[in-house]
Amino acid sequence: MTEAYIYDAVRTPRGKGRKDGALHEVTAVRLSSQVLNALKERNGLDGHAVEDVIWGNVTQVMEQGGCLARTAVLASDLDQSIPGLAINRFCASGMEAVNLAANQIKGGAGEAYIAGGVEMMGRVPMGSDGAAIAVDPSVAMDTYFVPQGISADIIATEYGFSRDEADQLAMVSQQRAKTAWDENRFEKSIITVRDQNGLTILDRDEYMRPGTDMQSLGGLNPAFQAMGEVMPGFDAVAKLKYPHLEKINHIHHAGNSSGIVDGSAGVLIGNKAFGEKYGLKPRARIRQTCKIGTDPTIMLTGPVPATQKILADSGMDIKDIGLFEVNEAFASVVLRFQQAFDVDPELVNVNGGSIAMGHPLGATGAIIIGTLLDELERTDKEVGLATLCIASGMGAATIIERV
Repeated sequence: MTEAYIYDAVRTPRGKGRKDGALHEVTAVRLSSQVLNALKERNGLDGHAVEDVIWGNVTQVMEQGGCLARTAVLASDLDQSIPGLAINRFCASGMEAVNLAANQIKGGAGEAYIAGGVEMMGRVPMGSDGAAIAVDPSVAMDTYFVPQGISADIIATEYGFSRDEADQLAMVSQQRAKTAWDENRFEKSIITVRDQNGLTILDRDEYMRPGTDMQSLGGLNPAFQAMGEVMPGFDAVAKLKYPHLEKINHIHHAGNSSGIVDGSAGVLIGNKAFGEKYGLKPRARIRQTCKIGTDPTIMLTGPVPATQKILADSGMDIKDIGLFEVNEAFASVVLRFQQAFDVDPELVNVNGGSIAMGHPLGATGAIIIGTLLDELERTDKEVGLATLCIASGMGAATIIERV
């Protein structure tokens, strides 16, 4: 089978996903086109250089609708002969775009792809597409639907994680993100977002709160307790599914949950012939990909079975992995991953994660693959695994290996 290599990976800084955020003036199409242009310029792409642009995006309505991927190609400097495919696997959309592109190459369907994603959460709010899983009673009742924050608290209750443990993980995420920026660890991948006059809009992740400590986190009220406990609350729904849980322990709040932000990321993937044509050196090969369905109520445990599956499919052991990127959707998601595999926390999200820098839904999967690759190179390690939990009960993972 043909190998699929990563030749380049870029991302924008993440802006606060609200009206006063630095990227609020930029549409999803324009932000995506800047990522596409960066990949084109950095790698000397011309003409029909890639088979397709596969772009993840979760809330595909309004200005993020209408096959955003194709619109972004037309708004960019890429040749109009390159098509675009918009996909949605919720929080793993950016990762699924990369995985789909890699597997297309492995199967012989083209020499190269650009894959990634975007989410402008300050312009197109999460949930504004009216997802059936949440709003259709005939589906929501049968699946024991609860919001993701309640799911995160169910994980904490089921697996015994305390508020202090979650807050400690959040504080470390902030500290690691600050160190990463202070030491220019993202320098290889970050592109500056500019306006139409070439002036800088944003060149650094905006959401970070490097002064965060346990005291400040301890003063925050649980974000999902009211929706869980006020009758008829979602805690009651959860206990219908999990009757052994006497009470849901609500430990999550704004400080130990992922931030709402705007951002975009892209990865250039190709086979050996593509690299030779453009004089490019591959940085890593995409060794294995996977996706899996899980319980839709607890919802966010997907990284564990996805990792079990991808290791089995690749004939690898958890000890073969040198670094991990586990999306920090909520603190309990990462705590559960570390508990399930008994992995050293010093190997997980070593440059911080979505709690510190934010989670632009459709882009995050591509972001963490790029971050993983940069860190493998910086620390001279060989193999890394990236994984995400996914809304409505799914998980996805990617293993990359330096070449």
